[in-house]
Amino acid sequence: MKKLLYITDQDEYMDHSFIAPLFETYLNKYLSVDIVYFTEFKSDFERKEKHRFTVPARYKNVLLAELNRNDVPIDSYAYIIVRNDIDIMKHVLREKDKYRYKTAFRLSIPKRRVKIRCSIAEGEGTFIDTITDKFKTLSETKIINMCDAFLPTSASMHEEFFPNVTTKTIICPPGIDPNMLHPNIQHEGEEKRFFYAGTLDKVREFETVLEAFSQISCDTWRLTISTRDTQYALEMVRQYKDLENNIEIHNAKNRDELLDLIAKADIGVALLPDYPIYNTSTPVKIFDYYSSAIPCIMTNSGHTNKIFTDCANAWFCKFEQNDIKEKIEYIISLSKESIADVGVKGQKILLDVKNYEKIAKNIAIKLEEL
Repeated sequence: MKKLLYITDQDEYMDHSFIAPLFETYLNKYLSVDIVYFTEFKSDFERKEKHRFTVPARYKNVLLAELNRNDVPIDSYAYIIVRNDIDIMKHVLREKDKYRYKTAFRLSIPKRRVKIRCSIAEGEGTFIDTITDKFKTLSETKIINMCDAFLPTSASMHEEFFPNVTTKTIICPPGIDPNMLHPNIQHEGEEKRFFYAGTLDKVREFETVLEAFSQISCDTWRLTISTRDTQYALEMVRQYKDLENNIEIHNAKNRDELLDLIAKADIGVALLPDYPIYNTSTPVKIFDYYSSAIPCIMTNSGHTNKIFTDCANAWFCKFEQNDIKEKIEYIISLSKESIADVGVKGQKILLDVKNYEKIAKNIAIKLEEL
């Protein structure tokens, strides 16, 4: 079996909910996959289990030599994929002729563009930031075109952020893990329980969602928010005194805890502003919700409406206060059985078209063609 080295841009303590099922479980059926994580807290290389390596961040610029030194033979790999870090990609490309592996650059999220959007939301964005981004993108495009393949999260992410990349493209989307489905726990209360998982900040404009909830006349709903940004969430919710009794805030410590919370909800919330950093791929939280057959209210975008159908296996609306309010009121009017049925249908769709098992098989086939 051919070997693949996947060099992440993540440290060992981050949530690896995308990497683990796709690369460690399903791609391993076709390739022997080793994964590199980085650490700022340890001084020495560490082998975590058989196929996980933790490397001190200070070795990034000599990574392959450090791996070789610790009995990870680079010449044993047929493929090396680098996730998001263009400097490591350059390092891997410099050594390519020596070791004769195929190379690929994985773009999971356009981090710099996200940072610029955050600066704009904070009132700190500048024209220079935009110009600098263009020059950096041109430079990165040249590096990516030297690779054997480019693995963006979606075709639209490729078109929006790296339109001049011409090397072979292999789409590497998020998906649902068919072996990690959680039962939907039907609560006994009459209220409809909404759930939001993820980051809260000025860019996501979650106050638009809270404004919509504040306009709902009935009291037969609850909203649970799970986020690392609990203080920000508390401060935001406090601006809506009439909502405080209907909202709970949690900080799920790990993925299992998050999925347990989701399983107790009725409806997932995946409403995001219409920015390219959000609408060029399907939000990962949608897959988390449907893993428990929790149906989702989501922003109507080119990605969501290619998978789901409004009012059949999900609910769409514009990211506008009134449109969100009207759709929430409609959902609240439905029976719990009807809502659960929407979730079951949505989960089935994802298992058919966005299944990690199928995604891994496609990636393996495409890599073999390089």
